[in-house]
Order: sequence, then structure tokens, then C-alpha cells
Amino acid sequence: MTKINKNKLSLEQSDELLGILKARFEENMNRHKGLEWNEIKTKLDANPEKLWSLNEMESTDGEPDVVGYDKDRDEYIFYDCSAESPKGRRSVCYDRKALESRKKHKPENNAIDMASYMDIELLTEEQYRELQKLGNFDLKTSSWVQTPENIRKLGGALFCDRRYDTVFVYHNGAESYYGARGFRGSLRL
Repeated sequence: MTKINKNKLSLEQSDELLGILKARFEENMNRHKGLEWNEIKTKLDANPEKLWSLNEMESTDGEPDVVGYDKDRDEYIFYDCSAESPKGRRSVCYDRKALESRKKHKPENNAIDMASYMDIELLTEEQYRELQKLGNFDLKTSSWVQTPENIRKLGGALFCDRRYDTVFVYHNGAESYYGARGFRGSLRL
């Protein structure tokens, strides 16, 4: 991926994205009870690089939304809240090492590099489970999650989904990729 105008949105792009984020915020108040949009917008206005990252989340169909507030760090927390794993981030293996290990039929990219480019983090298993308390996500797809180093060193990676009204965590070879598996990200503001 080439970084063109990284961290910068035009005024028009910023206004459009802020409108989308505000509408989503207002339509899903159950995700952020007690939080006020105007306070979040003030922080977004002061941190245009975060708005750029949110735009990357949005443009890959992640539908980012505020899911919490960390009082200790004075940060709002955004997660990808699309019903299914973001369409623009599917068919990727876990990381660069896994991508380079494939001899044939390599995917175009990997989750870790894509998240890094977007300046977001893959959800942890714990964060994924928190997200699932806010709705039913990944009923048809699955999402890579941050994998502990001891598992990754052995060639594996973790992913999650929701089936049978239960959140499951699974393992797979990190080099695997599927049309229905992507990744969800988090962003702190």
C-alpha cells in the first residue's frame, strides 16, 4: 500500500466523515451510554490524524463507532462495528511472516500490516468479546484477533466469530486466509 496524503483529509472529506460518524453515534446510543458527541467531535477536531484512521476504517467498510471511554487516559475508544468482518479487509492472512511463507496463492495483504498502515490495532480476544456484548457481530464471517506471541511462534494465529449465540475463539495457521475472514480494529482518541 502506498501512503499518499497519509493522515490528511480534505475539509470536504472531514465534514463528510464527521457526518457519518455522528449519525452512527446517534443511531447506536446503546454502544456508548452517557457519552456526548460534541465532546468526541472536539477531540476529533484536535486530532486530524485520528480522523484519517477512522476514514480508513470507514472506507474498508468497518463502520467505526465509539464503544467506550477510558477515564484514566481521557480517551474515547472506537471499534469496527460492521455486522460482518469489514469487506475491505477480508481474504488476508495474519501477518507479513505468514504472507511470505506462502509459496502459492498468496493473498494480497495481511491483517497486521493493514492495521499498521491504518494506525489502528487489531482487537484482542477480550475486546472482541466486549464488542459482542453490544450486538451480534460476525454471524457469517470471522475476524483475526491479536495472537499471543507463544502461539504465533508456533505458526498459529487466533480468530473469532459468533455462532449459536456464542462467541468462539479458534486457531488456524497464520498463513491461512478465507474470503469470509478479515479483521476488526480499535482506535483510541
